[in-house]
Amino acid sequence: MRKCEVVDLGRLGWAETFQIQQRIVEDRKRGESVDHLLFVEHPHVVTMGRNAKDHQVLASPEILARAGIAFYETDRGGGATYHGPGQIVGYPILDLREWKRDVRVLFRAIEQVLIDALSAFGIDARRNPDPGHEGVWVGNAKIAAIGIHISRWITSHGFALNVDTDLSYFQYIVPCGLAKPVCSVRSLGCAATASEVKQAIVASFAKTFDYRMDVQATDRAAAGVLQGAP
Repeated sequence: MRKCEVVDLGRLGWAETFQIQQRIVEDRKRGESVDHLLFVEHPHVVTMGRNAKDHQVLASPEILARAGIAFYETDRGGGATYHGPGQIVGYPILDLREWKRDVRVLFRAIEQVLIDALSAFGIDARRNPDPGHEGVWVGNAKIAAIGIHISRWITSHGFALNVDTDLSYFQYIVPCGLAKPVCSVRSLGCAATASEVKQAIVASFAKTFDYRMDVQATDRAAAGVLQGAP
């Protein structure tokens, strides 16, 4: 069974986390290291994917800055999205040459990971069948966004799941270009903690991708990733 290392980085800025992703991606391209699932909580930030349009950000850079929100353009797919406290961001860095070389299958698999994880807490999350409505939904509200980048069959970026997120921050964007409401685990009346949700995601990830998950969610392991240590 293939191994996937799980590392919880705690709260870390988007740019610093992106550098960590890039380092692991380059290792995987060289056939080094193992696949990873990084968990992180970002400070307030808006990111723009390759398919984003300017009108998806509803505030000027000056207004975002005054609200304490960083802004970055990224190489992932998808449109504008928001990350912030109370949100679980997961970055799977996977070598698809050892799984399935199919972008659509990967996307559906990540959706399934989140759908199954949320079902453990009684949340009826589903896919939205309408074109352009990727991600995970509860009724008409989006609870998780997904944006992926693939280079030489190595994945980066990933998903953002609203757990106890201050949903008012979504007022600054049109999430993924869709004028639809957003929701969170907490707004649905579920008291599950971020730690409990992460555990459910890890279990679902192992099942969906057929991994042996090596959970390295310790301060020492996170410090090793941050410093580039093996």
